[in-house]
Amino acid sequence: MVSATTRDILVSVETSFIEEQSSHEEEYYVWAYRITIANKSAESVQLLTRHWKISDEHGHVQEVQGDGVVGQQPVIDPGDSFTYSSGTPLQTPSGFMHGSYQMRGPDGTKFDIEIPAFSLDCPYQTPQVH
Repeated sequence: MVSATTRDILVSVETSFIEEQSSHEEEYYVWAYRITIANKSAESVQLLTRHWKISDEHGHVQEVQGDGVVGQQPVIDPGDSFTYSSGTPLQTPSGFMHGSYQMRGPDGTKFDIEIPAFSLDCPYQTPQVH
């Protein structure tokens, strides 16, 4: 698990390779990730948007931006957390992801929090650097 804290909001990430949805012959590899956003601050915050950068082992970068996560824009009260699961495919057996969430505080102020970089590695393939 990797984690990062921005403005007393902790983002933790766990990943798993989904072998049954992946195919080495078709160069298609799938990972699931589970993210927990824990509000360690004294004020409620709302997750508004997400911005991902997904890189494969050849350096190809895909950017994904949008409202909320898994169709939600959750409000996270002090001391509470929000957890969701999602996934991503790559055309190479390794890569990494990182990004940010835009949050809104109770006074309407918007700010970004870090989603720490995490690796996507196929367990039976040694990553190759190009």
